[in-house]
Amino acid sequence: MTIYNLGSINADLAYSVPHLPMPGETLAASEMIRGLGGKGANMSVAAARAAGRVVHLGAVGKDGGWAVERLMEYGVDTRHIATVDAATGHAIILVDGQGENSIVIHHGANHAIPEELLGRVLADADTGDILLMQNETLLQPEAARMARKLGLRVAYAAAPFEPEAALAVLEHTDILVLNAIEMAQLEEATGLDLPRMGVKTVIVTEGGDGCRIHLAENGWQPERFAAPKVDAVDTTGAGDTFTGYLIAGIDRGMKLRQAVSLATRAAAIMVTRRGTADVIPDLKDVQDARLG
Repeated sequence: MTIYNLGSINADLAYSVPHLPMPGETLAASEMIRGLGGKGANMSVAAARAAGRVVHLGAVGKDGGWAVERLMEYGVDTRHIATVDAATGHAIILVDGQGENSIVIHHGANHAIPEELLGRVLADADTGDILLMQNETLLQPEAARMARKLGLRVAYAAAPFEPEAALAVLEHTDILVLNAIEMAQLEEATGLDLPRMGVKTVIVTEGGDGCRIHLAENGWQPERFAAPKVDAVDTTGAGDTFTGYLIAGIDRGMKLRQAVSLATRAAAIMVTRRGTADVIPDLKDVQDARLG
C-alpha cells in the first residue's frame, strides 16, 4: 500500500554546544551542520528506508529545491511538494555533550501548503492506504476527515504537542503515537483518559526505556517494549525515526508488535548518530545491527 505523509520539510541547522544555554547566556558552538529535517521529512525518509512506499505532501520555498532533491534521493515520492512564496521552514538545533537537544522552529512554507493539494492527491489513494500527520503543518483536521471518508487509515504523531491540534484530529485517528510527556500533556489538556479519546491504538515512547502500547481490544492495559541499550550522542529525530519505521512496518503487513520492535531498534541506532534525516538508518542497518 502507500503512506501519504502530510508533513513539514525543514533545513536543520545543528550546533554542538557544551551545554544547553541558560536564559541570557551566550555559547560558542564547536560544530555546525546543515541537513534535511522537519518531523514530516524525517518520517518520510524513515518510512522509505524501512521499505515503505511514501508520498510526501508538503511545501518548500524557492530556496528549498535542495531539500526536495534530497528526499527524492532517499526514495520518497516528491511530486506533490509545492513551491510557495514563503521561505522554506528551518530549525535551529542545539545539541549538548550528552545528546540532549533544544530546538527553535520557523514554520515558513510548512504553514503555506495549498489545501487543494490534499484533495488532488488523496483522490488517487486506495482503501487501506495510510495518511500520516504531525503538528508542524496546517490542514491536519481537513486531511484526516478526507482520508477517513476515502477509507484510509489515519496515523497521527501528536508532536510538537498542541492541545487544539490534537483535539481536532483525535476522533479521526486510528493510530496515535506520542512520547510520555506529550501523553501527560494530552490527558491534562483534554481531561480525557485513553478509553474516551476514541483511538484504538495508542503508542507511547519513553526514550531510553523503550515504549508501551495501549490497545482498545486489551482494555488499554499497557504492554511494554524495552529499548536496546546504546550510547546516545544525539536524540534529535529519534521519535520521528520510530514513527516512520512503525508506520512502514504496519503498511507492509507486519503485526503491530513486530513493527514496534523494528521501530524501537531503528530509534536506538538513530540516537548513536549526529544529524536528522540524512543519518536515519536503512532497513539493512536495523536488521544487521548487534544491539544490547
